[in-house]
Amino acid sequence: MALLRIRTAIDDRPGRLAELTAALARRGANILGLSVQVGRDGVVDEFVVDVPPGGATAADLAAALTGAGGAAPAVVPARPRELLDEPTHALVLAARLRAEPRALPEVLAELLRARTATWTSAGDEPDDAETLSVPVGQRRAVRLHRPGLPFTTTESARADAMVRAVLPPAAPLPASRVVVLRDGTRATVRPITMADADAVRALHERCSLATRRMRYFSAKPYPPRRVVERFCDPWHGLTLVAEGPDGSLLGMAHLIHVLDPGVAELAFLVEDDWQGRGLGSALVRLLVELARDRGLAELRATTLSENARMRRLLTRMGGRTRRTDEPAIVEVRVALDGRGVTPALAGWPGDRYL
Repeated sequence: MALLRIRTAIDDRPGRLAELTAALARRGANILGLSVQVGRDGVVDEFVVDVPPGGATAADLAAALTGAGGAAPAVVPARPRELLDEPTHALVLAARLRAEPRALPEVLAELLRARTATWTSAGDEPDDAETLSVPVGQRRAVRLHRPGLPFTTTESARADAMVRAVLPPAAPLPASRVVVLRDGTRATVRPITMADADAVRALHERCSLATRRMRYFSAKPYPPRRVVERFCDPWHGLTLVAEGPDGSLLGMAHLIHVLDPGVAELAFLVEDDWQGRGLGSALVRLLVELARDRGLAELRATTLSENARMRRLLTRMGGRTRRTDEPAIVEVRVALDGRGVTPALAGWPGDRYL
C-alpha cells in the first residue's frame, strides 16, 4: 500500500472539493487526511491518500485531479507519521522549541516536512517555490527546501508563527497609536467603540459621493447603528478609527473575518480632505501588522477596478490583483507569509537566543 501526499490548486467555488474527492475515489485512492490552504494564486487542497498495491500511479492521480478541475497537481510520497493531527503536531514542536531554541531549523523542517533546513542571511530570498526563507530577527533566516511540493502561503505563516514562539516576547500592542502623516499632522489610531457611532456618521457625511462609492460600490450615506455595533464585535473582526487633533474621525479601516482559513478581508475609508497625506498607508500597515500577529496568511480587498489609489497602495504592500466575475470589480490579495522582517519582529534580538 502506497501512502501519498497530493496538492492541487482549485477554483474556490461550491462543489469543487466534491469533484476532486470523487475523482480520487474512482482511482482507488483512500483519503486519510484533508486540509485547505491558501496558495499564492488561490486555494490549495491537500490530501493524504493510500493506494493499494498495483493501483493508480502518481501520474494517474495527477491526471484525475486535472480532469476534475484541479490545477498544477503535485503528488509526492508521504510517511505514516505525517498523519498526525496538525494542531497537535505544531504544539508538540513548539514545546520542543521552548526547551531547545537552537533546534529551530530542525523544528521548521519537521513542521513543513522539508528535506533540508539551513541558516542563512536575512533578505536572501529564494528564487523558486520549493524553497522558503523564514526570517528570524533582523539578520538571520532559516532556508527550507522541499522538492516536488511548493510551499503555500499558509505554510509560510505557520513557520513565521513557530519562530514567534521562541523569540523573546514583544511589547503588547497599545490600545492606541499615534501616526505622523506626511504634512506632520499627528493622528491617533485606535479600535472603534460604540461611543464613536455619531462620529462615524459624521465622517461619512463629510465624505464625497465619489469616496463613498469607492468604498461601498454605491453612494451609501452612512452605516446604521447596528453596523457600528458589528464593527465593535471581536467575532466580526477588528475596526480601527483615525482621530484628528480636534477629535473628529479622519478615517476608518476594517479587518473582517471570513470563512476561508487564514484569510481576512481588508477595507478602509479616508475623508476626502485627508486623502493623499499618508493616512491610508498608515492604516493598512497597522492592519497588516495586526493580521500577522493573529496568524493570518492572507488579506483580501475587493475594490472597483477604477480605484487606482487603493490598488496602488495595496500593490506597494505586495498585493496581487485578480479579476472577478464582475468586470468592474477586482480583488487584491496580500500574502502575509513572513517573507522579509515584519514590524512585529523588527528590533527583536533573536540572534542572541538562537
